[in-house]
Amino acid sequence: MTTADTRTSFKRIVFKPSGEAFAGASGTGLDGATLDATATEIIDLRQNLDVDVAVVVGGGNFWRGRTGSTAGMDPTQSDHIGMLGTVMNALALQDALERQGQETRVQSAIEMPRIAEAYIRRRAVRHLEKGRVVIFAAGTGNPFFTTDTAAALRAAEIEAEVLIKGTHSGVDGVYSADPRTDSTATKYDEVTYLEVMTKNLKVMDATAIAFCRDNEIPIVVFDMSKPGSLRSIVQGGTEGTIVRE
Repeated sequence: MTTADTRTSFKRIVFKPSGEAFAGASGTGLDGATLDATATEIIDLRQNLDVDVAVVVGGGNFWRGRTGSTAGMDPTQSDHIGMLGTVMNALALQDALERQGQETRVQSAIEMPRIAEAYIRRRAVRHLEKGRVVIFAAGTGNPFFTTDTAAALRAAEIEAEVLIKGTHSGVDGVYSADPRTDSTATKYDEVTYLEVMTKNLKVMDATAIAFCRDNEIPIVVFDMSKPGSLRSIVQGGTEGTIVRE
């Protein structure tokens, strides 16, 4: 990573990588190369650009919250299993970061003191101020709320300037339809919160979009598999799609 240009548009971010992206080409479980590459991108922001980085991880590479419920599982139980999937991803990302020399803390919305800190907002902010990367696990700690909503909530709580959502499968922003199945789909460079909701653009769930709108938190959606994209966004580049008023 080049460190020559250290100008940034944001000084504190929440990064929301797709859980499925951590699986690499396999689609499930964890891929070491993908974790290492993601860690390298995060460390570049923290150590070379002096950006406070908090990460909210999904768990879709292990469990989609409602997959079990469609087979008759209680939806609350299913969501709790999904939360545990996010904890596994958080610990794996922490390991990848720390193997590359970046001090990191995992905070979980569900208390599990043997492996992670409990989520405490003031402590999380203090970690960021000390140059640590903070990884938020277990969503909001409540069923029926997605990790997208958790990312929006944490962004507001720690006063992040932007929520950056990393996608997978080569989708590099917000489109009018799924570009993988619809050749007529067009990409938006910028779109409003209201357009996302009224056009059902599937950037995030409606709760997360409305929360970001109400708290004036812009969202950037990008392809996290493209090297250097995260740095480009933080430095004001035109990667992906920005969602704002």
